[in-house]
Amino acid sequence: MAKNSDNDKSITIYDIAKEAGVSPSTVSRVLTNSANVRPEKRDRIKALIEKYNFRPNALAKGLSDTRSRVIGVLMADIRNPFYAALYVACENAALARGYRVILCCSLGETEREIEQLDILKQQSVEAIIQIGGRVDAVITEPAYIAKAKQIAEKLPIITSGKIDEVPCYRVVIDANEAVRLLTEHLIELGHERIALVGGRLDVISTYEKYMTFCKILKNHGIPINKRYVYEGRYDYDAGYEGVKELMAMREKPTAIIAINDFCAAGVIRRLIEEGYRVPEDVSVVSYDNTYITNLTFPKITSIDYDYDTLGKMLADTAIDVANGESVPTFRRVMPSLVVRESSARRNGGKT
Repeated sequence: MAKNSDNDKSITIYDIAKEAGVSPSTVSRVLTNSANVRPEKRDRIKALIEKYNFRPNALAKGLSDTRSRVIGVLMADIRNPFYAALYVACENAALARGYRVILCCSLGETEREIEQLDILKQQSVEAIIQIGGRVDAVITEPAYIAKAKQIAEKLPIITSGKIDEVPCYRVVIDANEAVRLLTEHLIELGHERIALVGGRLDVISTYEKYMTFCKILKNHGIPINKRYVYEGRYDYDAGYEGVKELMAMREKPTAIIAINDFCAAGVIRRLIEEGYRVPEDVSVVSYDNTYITNLTFPKITSIDYDYDTLGKMLADTAIDVANGESVPTFRRVMPSLVVRESSARRNGGKT
């Protein structure tokens, strides 16, 4: 601890932080030679340390290092390959910056998710990342809004979706671009009778995909057939069951967009069981580009979200906000299309 010769006042880490315009934790990281400080801030802090000949005593250093360095991650269902891949990316990014993570899995249950917000707060996490579950709802439930507001007063919330009326940092996948890539890929292959299988329209990402899908068809002069939309879960069974209804129509679809790779696997299995060839009779594409795309026959054309980039962006946002850094409140991750064997030019097969 140093003295200010002008007024004989003891200079603390908090005084340095205030004058430098940073958080006390940022000053602490400079004192411990952490690499996670921007050069301009590091230079500003070091100049003040030299100006006041600041030397923290052992007790002050101990007090300044009482943070948990733990980030809470609240996910809908870790059994889903999308969530599993994204969790691993988040954890790896956090570990690279000296942070640990605590995972909670809500399984889509509102009450459970509300309880888990409290659990993470009790664990002294420095920020909470929410992926799936309530943050995916088109309209957030009032009970969840109330709890999230309470949590947000103490902890920053970073989400891959949104929470109505609650200030959050959002890191989202561009769903509009994802559906544009898939739909225009199929249209370029000559498909006009395109079906959507799986997912619920009360989930914001699914709703956005549906609205963009309709807009793209309209722009290409293709009629919108609402019978080609099969709402359901986000699993294998949704795809398997959806095909039964779709392929019973007189004008059968020639291409199917599944809500995720799990669902696409169910679509392909049912089509093959009913005697259809993929992609010769029906093309099948999906979202998420998980390991499942390479386990099916044929391999699935799918939308990739660059999990490493997405996970790092979520973790970095959480850590930077916890450290008092200036962070954009909205970031967008752009998807890409990975073309494999399950999509092909329409050839007038059995459909």
